Amino acid sequence: MKTIDELLAEGVNGKRVFVRADLNVPLNGTTITDDGRIRAVQPTVEKLAAAGARVVVASHLGRPKGAPDPAFSLAPAATRLGELLGTDVAFATDTVGESARATVAALADGKVAVIENLRFNAGETSKDDAERGAFADRLAELADVYVGDGFGAVHRKHASVFDLPARLPHYAGYLIATEVGVLKKLTTDVKRPYAVVLGGAKVSDKLGVIDHLLERADRILIGGGMAYTFLKAQGHEVGSSLLQEDQIPVVLEYLKRAEDKGVEFVLPVDVVVAPAFPDLKTKAPAQATTVAADAMPAGQMGLDNGPETNTLYASKLADAATVFWNGPMGVFEHPDFAEGTRAVAQALVDSSGFSVVGGGDSAAAVRILGFDENAFGHISTGGGASLEYLEGKTLPGLAALED
Repeated sequence: MKTIDELLAEGVNGKRVFVRADLNVPLNGTTITDDGRIRAVQPTVEKLAAAGARVVVASHLGRPKGAPDPAFSLAPAATRLGELLGTDVAFATDTVGESARATVAALADGKVAVIENLRFNAGETSKDDAERGAFADRLAELADVYVGDGFGAVHRKHASVFDLPARLPHYAGYLIATEVGVLKKLTTDVKRPYAVVLGGAKVSDKLGVIDHLLERADRILIGGGMAYTFLKAQGHEVGSSLLQEDQIPVVLEYLKRAEDKGVEFVLPVDVVVAPAFPDLKTKAPAQATTVAADAMPAGQMGLDNGPETNTLYASKLADAATVFWNGPMGVFEHPDFAEGTRAVAQALVDSSGFSVVGGGDSAAAVRILGFDENAFGHISTGGGASLEYLEGKTLPGLAALED
């Protein structure tokens, strides 16, 4: 795929450059609680603007139902992008309507605009090729060149990700180039030992990547809500913990495959439990106690790895030459259940190996827990995209950027 550096060499002064970014940031009302994804696209936008391009930034945010919804407006993201760039950023209140056309037409060389949430138009996510294509046609009218830099969306066959690049000269932005380069280090010529840490809520979300990594990883460490399906599969009581009983046969198969292939599969040896899910608004104490993973009381809910597990996992990561981590170890937003996630993050910081934090909640966790992002080899902006890449799937947004 062609890169933004090739585009800049060709010259962009006066050209309208459509940058498909990922500004899908978490919001508390209109307050952005983690601006990592906006900062991730900043280098691409800055370089284009400095070269005289008229930069049109577009993104989705959340899951609106194909119609305008103020709760999912990109206005806060546009304001934050302007703060990071140190310049005014124009904002269009629609996607391809009168406001978008007028806003783009008014752009001067070297200036930046953000158009409203792409998912306010049903054509963006439509499964109908014609409807999606019609929306892409209207987006194409706003630009002369396309730059794909929304890595968090490249696994989606959406109009702005898949169809639009076919209608314009297209290039990969700095973020996508970096993300793909990093993920290649996890799939080809991997330095060993190669350890993978998987957490998050549902084991079903990670089955594909576990299946793929059983052929490639040396160790797989499991935490988060998904761990309790593994513990249940081993015959242990898991109380009221998150459980996907329908996945137990698959889990048992994976445990057997890991044993046959000599892949070390590591599960929690102790867990932090409470009678109910904690209040994340007040952060009130949650009556947390620590119990052995094979001795959970029936009325308790597992919400984090325990201290013995934290020590065990740190030891399994200490000598790893490559580590991929996706998914928190517990409900890290509450102080009573943050230590498992903190311990994994600290182990990656302490490791001399190449560490990749695989986007989503893991990326948010390292920032919320106060870690220096530069202490990790790479923090991905796309959890789902990273996982699908590691599963060996073809990602529509990357395929669209290939010539």
